[in-house]
Amino acid sequence: MAKKPVQPASGRYRVGVYPGTFDPVTNGHLDIIGRAVKVVDKLVVGVAVNAGKGPLFTLKERVEMCRKEVAALKLTVPVEIVPFDTLLMDFVVSLNATVIIRGLRAVSDFEYEFQMAGMNARLNARVETMFLMASERNQFISSRFVKEIARLGGDISTFVPNGVNRRVRARYKLG
Repeated sequence: MAKKPVQPASGRYRVGVYPGTFDPVTNGHLDIIGRAVKVVDKLVVGVAVNAGKGPLFTLKERVEMCRKEVAALKLTVPVEIVPFDTLLMDFVVSLNATVIIRGLRAVSDFEYEFQMAGMNARLNARVETMFLMASERNQFISSRFVKEIARLGGDISTFVPNGVNRRVRARYKLG
């Protein structure tokens, strides 16, 4: 469990939100979380309902997996895992957050993320979007690819934490 937040010397307490479906949470997500806590005083990982993506895991299961894997990181900044089913900007405002954290894996992510950041800025100019580049070893990892590889019986152990690997394999009845 993370330590209780301390008011920074600047007097500003920065809350950041890292939203996503996290179906399942990957080593790439955890890398972004570990780096995001370096720029905020508190991070909220917002787990989106996003039924349109046809998630493999229920919202409750995704929140549970995120909580377990983030706790294992032993971060020094408070991180809270919160499900949401509203407009992202409404969720961010409800948390008094001022930063949305987004991970970029490749140039192909940029156009979509750029458009979303622009729309969010129009909805609320007081909230900034910050992009963090995926580390070199995680640039190619996506939950979609992880699920596809696992569904076809491939090894996903280098893409997700051990507990997530077990749950994905169990979901696909891979033993």
